[in-house]
Amino acid sequence: MWKKEGMTQLHKKLYKVTKRIQQGMTPLYSVAFNFIDDRFYDYFVSAGGNGINMCICLDDGDIFPLHSYTDEDEESFYTASWACDVERNPFVVAGGFNGRIRVINVNDKIVHKTLVGHEGPVNEIRTHPMKPQLVISASKDGSVRLWNIETGICILIFAGTGGHRSEVLSVDFHASDMSRFVSCDMEATTKIWSLTESWKYVEMSFTWKDDPKTFPTQVVQFPVFTASDRSNLLNCNRWYGYNILSKGDACDIRLWQPQLKENSPGEGDFYVRLVYAIPDSYHRIIKFSCDLSMKFVSVGNDKGDIYVWDLKSFPPVLVTVLSHYKSKSLIRQTAMSTDGTTILATSEDGTLWRWDVERP
Repeated sequence: MWKKEGMTQLHKKLYKVTKRIQQGMTPLYSVAFNFIDDRFYDYFVSAGGNGINMCICLDDGDIFPLHSYTDEDEESFYTASWACDVERNPFVVAGGFNGRIRVINVNDKIVHKTLVGHEGPVNEIRTHPMKPQLVISASKDGSVRLWNIETGICILIFAGTGGHRSEVLSVDFHASDMSRFVSCDMEATTKIWSLTESWKYVEMSFTWKDDPKTFPTQVVQFPVFTASDRSNLLNCNRWYGYNILSKGDACDIRLWQPQLKENSPGEGDFYVRLVYAIPDSYHRIIKFSCDLSMKFVSVGNDKGDIYVWDLKSFPPVLVTVLSHYKSKSLIRQTAMSTDGTTILATSEDGTLWRWDVERP
């Protein structure tokens, strides 16, 4: 299950498969732990086909099914994220091919809201880490939208003159700067956006009593940073401090530092600081994940393997490569638990895998 690939004794970890579940016959696109509420850190959601599965990772290595949602409109879900209302009740927010976003109340097991506005598939949804009633969505229509899931309001649309010119594949809120997020697209363009000037509309969305359709949704046309890497389609990006981790169709994850160009507001360049090699990861829809403290990054590849790198090491240190004789299909996404001791992976063949660190 574990292969030695230049790892040091100090950094290596031994993982074993503790659970394998067949969740359907269609690809599983997305899996995510709940990082927004410490009461539910063991909860996770997986998405694929027209189904959403909410489960709990048990201490004994098993997986307990909590609730399954099947979309009546035969949606094909690509992404799911955890959120909550102001009373801290858990919600799952999911979107996919049809462009609609379902907001599911986990306690009541019903659809709380359906968010309509995108004119193309929704590729990724991420939740604001400090205001988990806010989610942001990236779409094939070239736009990014900020929503209030409690009221169903579309607060801001990021598009227009300075917006993306192709399908937006990934978005991510900054962990400590509540007004900042990053997005990337099919043409390997990365943009950093600010919510500062529009924050009054965010606050307004929580007190709006009229029809959500009458809310004065604002269009934000200009990011604070734009840079392109034409050699590498980008399909996943995450903040790492004020640097950015990016994955594309090249077989690696890159840690790079945004650099604004002098006398050119909004235009930027980047400096690649570290590269984490991920062999055989050519597919455009492979997304990586990190633990809550950003100590590790895990990502699958086309052959069913999972690579785990230590983000705190310089030069980069490969922690482990996970492989199993039954895991031969593309790993589309991984999810790491808060401390990195559990890794979940969704596969092209409809299986969900759980790996756990072997205890001494």
